[in-house]
Amino acid sequence: MSKLAQSVAGASAPPCCPSLTERELTEKEAEIAAAMFKALGDPVRLRLFSKVASHPDREACVCDIADVGVSQPTVSHHLKKLREAGLLLSERRGTWVYYRVAPAVLSALSGFLSMRD
Repeated sequence: MSKLAQSVAGASAPPCCPSLTERELTEKEAEIAAAMFKALGDPVRLRLFSKVASHPDREACVCDIADVGVSQPTVSHHLKKLREAGLLLSERRGTWVYYRVAPAVLSALSGFLSMRD
């Protein structure tokens, strides 16, 4: 995981960036936000992220989310990109890998896109 992604994915990490309407982004804030949105900019990755985020208990086995219309190696590639961007965390349990949304990611994305006065 990149240092930029680590600052977003850590459980105690503050949100990556202020609201877009709050103030101009710093260079580092723009890099963090761009990395997250770049990872989510692919429709397959966005669907995978959505499947994990909306799954019961906010955790999903790869076996439950792989039905996105691409091959299993391609699913693995996209999940790796989401992990590298700090958006997902993974844990191997036996032969399966389970994914969950990294702490603070949803609130960071939500706060970034919200309008504030």
